Amino acid sequence: MEWLKRLWWAIVLFAAVLAGVVATTWEPDRQLGQLVARWAPDPSIFIELDGMQVHVRDTGPRDDRTPIVLLHGMASSLHTFDGWQRGLQARHRVITVDLPGFGLTGPSPQGDYRIDAYTRFVLRLLDNLGLRQVILGGNALGGEVAWQTAVLAPDRVSKLILIDADGYEPSVLSMPLAFQVASTRGLRWVSERILPKSLVASSVRSVFGAPERVTQEQVDRYFEMALRVGNRGALFQRMDQAQFGASALLIKRVRQPTLVIWGERDEMISPEHGRLFCRDIPQCRLVTYPDLGHLPQEEAPAATLSAVREFLGS
Repeated sequence: MEWLKRLWWAIVLFAAVLAGVVATTWEPDRQLGQLVARWAPDPSIFIELDGMQVHVRDTGPRDDRTPIVLLHGMASSLHTFDGWQRGLQARHRVITVDLPGFGLTGPSPQGDYRIDAYTRFVLRLLDNLGLRQVILGGNALGGEVAWQTAVLAPDRVSKLILIDADGYEPSVLSMPLAFQVASTRGLRWVSERILPKSLVASSVRSVFGAPERVTQEQVDRYFEMALRVGNRGALFQRMDQAQFGASALLIKRVRQPTLVIWGERDEMISPEHGRLFCRDIPQCRLVTYPDLGHLPQEEAPAATLSAVREFLGS
């Protein structure tokens, strides 16, 4: 029948186009050893924890009684805090870490990327480093891990720094194209095998308030971190396990002095959420930046550090 012939040729054409796309954008996983030379120079170290070799940068004076620990967001890495770490380490001990599932740390052997798994991981990391109490900060996913850790173990966290943090029921805003692909189950077989660099570049630019600020080195880093063996599968698992806003009522239990930083051009998490944090947290200060997006600490580290230094000295 004629309609069967047309269907058959449509299927053949679709398969041919898909094969062509896969062939031209195929990106195999990168082994850790391929990435370390460029992305883990001194002072990077690797700490054995929970069956992983966890990528950590620990800088600044060792006699600092209350070090600063900074946690990145989803699909990011400790490099997002490079500017802050350089700017603070002369006076403060600053520790950044690649969370399980991301960066050079790579996937969790348990495949557990729920928030409570991350909070337990942070507490074990503090124990491993011999840190009794810290100032804990985080961006997006890292922000939720930070405030939930502060609720779970208030004696371990003296102050909080939340940067465009997760926590409340998300508004219907835009999502980077790479995340849209990752959250579409029907595309996962393909997206675990291909990764157009142009897709990564577009996604990174979409989370900056001023896309022209994105450098080629940043695009290279996000691209290569995504290709670290196991990270693509871990991102899919995190997307499946995420329960955005499910623990919002716990925010009212935060008692630590808290600095909330927000980019007003954030198109992933509404800037209104910054005001919600300071509504629900008794000791809270909100600082917003009109021209910054979802990653203020990476997009404009020098500009955002002034509020952090003031907060640390208060």
